[in-house]
Amino acid sequence: MNDYQIDEGMEITLHFTLKLEDGTVVDSTKEKAPATFQFGDGNLPPGFENPIKGMSPGQSDTFTITPEHAFGQHNPQNIQTLKRDDFGDETPEVGMVLSFADKAGTELPGVVKRIDGDRVEVDFNHPLAGRTLTFEVEVLDVKPATTH
Repeated sequence: MNDYQIDEGMEITLHFTLKLEDGTVVDSTKEKAPATFQFGDGNLPPGFENPIKGMSPGQSDTFTITPEHAFGQHNPQNIQTLKRDDFGDETPEVGMVLSFADKAGTELPGVVKRIDGDRVEVDFNHPLAGRTLTFEVEVLDVKPATTH
């Protein structure tokens, strides 16, 4: 068993489970292969990296991540009303997830919230925005990341 700790420049292998306030599992590696990534490479939002810093292989813990440290607060300005014509041949339906390109060409997923005649209300907030999440972690391995 090595005694490396999670920190910058380390490659981490872990199992995680992400749950909503009511215990609904949003994402989990438990039934799949564990996640392996380099600390600080952007795979995990900083709010998820900060609490696991200093953990060692064999350790498990559960953290509560507030919206500010997870996917941000729900922003009413990210809800936009589009015209039905903006959808081309596609017929928008409530709950449908659509991808739109912004002016910079970045793909933005949006969820159709409401349809009122010719107007379609689309929410571009991250689906987990405004949610406090429970982040359960089981650290399997920590080793110095090999740089190629």
